[in-house]
Amino acid sequence: MQATQPRLSFWQIWNVSFGFLGVQFGFALQNANVSRILSDLGADLHSLSLFWLVAPIMGLIVQPIVGSASDRTWNRLGRRRPFILAGAIAAVLGMILLPNAPIFVAFLAPMVMGALMVALMDASFNVCFQPFRSLVSDMVPPSQRNVGYSIQSLLINIGAVIGSILPFVLTNVIGLENTAQMGEVAPSVVWAFYIGATVLLGTVIWTVVRTKEYAPDEYNRYKGLTEEQPATEKAPLGQRLSEFFTLVKDMPKTMKQLAVVQFFSWFALFIMWVYTTPAITQHIWNVDKQWFDPAYIAAAPMVPETIIMAKGAAGDWVGILFAAYSVFAAIFSIFLAKLADKFGRKTVYASSLALGGLSYVSFLLFQDLTMINVNLVITEVTVPLGAVKLLIPMVGVGIAWAAILAMPYAMLAGALPANKTGVYMGIFNFTVAAPQIVSGLTAGWILSSVFDNDAKYIIVVAGVSMLIGAVSVFFVNEADKQEIEEAQGA
Repeated sequence: MQATQPRLSFWQIWNVSFGFLGVQFGFALQNANVSRILSDLGADLHSLSLFWLVAPIMGLIVQPIVGSASDRTWNRLGRRRPFILAGAIAAVLGMILLPNAPIFVAFLAPMVMGALMVALMDASFNVCFQPFRSLVSDMVPPSQRNVGYSIQSLLINIGAVIGSILPFVLTNVIGLENTAQMGEVAPSVVWAFYIGATVLLGTVIWTVVRTKEYAPDEYNRYKGLTEEQPATEKAPLGQRLSEFFTLVKDMPKTMKQLAVVQFFSWFALFIMWVYTTPAITQHIWNVDKQWFDPAYIAAAPMVPETIIMAKGAAGDWVGILFAAYSVFAAIFSIFLAKLADKFGRKTVYASSLALGGLSYVSFLLFQDLTMINVNLVITEVTVPLGAVKLLIPMVGVGIAWAAILAMPYAMLAGALPANKTGVYMGIFNFTVAAPQIVSGLTAGWILSSVFDNDAKYIIVVAGVSMLIGAVSVFFVNEADKQEIEEAQGA
């Protein structure tokens, strides 16, 4: 007989997800600065998306393995916490080494070292991500699941805001240099990664210490499992692999339908993360695309100081834009659960994606080279007016991001059998990783062959993709109770 799972207080739910703030802090630093770092280390626009392929490939490999392993793990730290802590420690190592890639030039080319550290960071973030998702599903009762994932979304966005804006703050408030010669990394970026590593480890330790996972017998009672069900997970490797592929084949219908939405959503997000920096530098700071060609730069007698300064300023402003969409996402996530309860998850999800798609497309409308002084409270900067206007579409991007972080997982959690939540959450990451891989393999070619390296147009492609994702939401059928019970017994 299934026992009633106890409701959690606000702070208990907060503690379950608090470590995600630090993980997202590091992830935001990576998203806002890796293209900048790799460009400074010698990558051209076409190859940027190929270097970024490391992220989804790591997710594709790591998350299903970690999901399955965490479903079968019970030790003194619990079920999910050992993986969260191990992933955080490895991520910290990558965050310290990545901005120092030029130091290892005697052993490896900076580009190679940078790519390896991006791979380490991505693998480590993925080790953290999936167990955090499953921890919410484990600890938060169904009646509080919308709230649980909304709090997680809020914390993610708080971390993203601080992580995104940090290099800008270190330059414009603390006074660290934000420019770098080819083959080097700007000091403001280096120190931002050091601070991010510290925050990541501290918040993860908080969650590990403050959250007490259920013992196996308690978990089984709350989830309606028998002792025999989890025991079957101790089968030989060959049998487990066979069961894994059976799970993929028989995944819930809701999960298959959400995969279509995820494809178009994450295809768009990948483009945004990879190409916002060159798009803003070209379109808003009016830097010619030739200054993103390493061969041209190498052949030039010198890179004009105005180009170096513009690239540094644009890179910092991308952090402001990413922080802005994270702020709007954090605000929207506060109301997300109530909106979903009132209007339905599908309506809120689709509307959010549509707004995000239109916001991407609107990037074309905001070029204005007029230089103005902007008071940001903590400092005052001089930027093109178009840069300030780009804060407007960040509202829509933030709303879409909040929905992407919460809605598919809230819809999916209700469709999964409790004894297979971890492995299915890991499998669901295929729907995050696969579109990014497709985007990484195609976006660079589209940019160079179709748009002649004019990066603003690839952002429009991202907008069209997200609009298609919005339409796809209406074809998702949320699981009913009978479906869940059938999957539970499978």
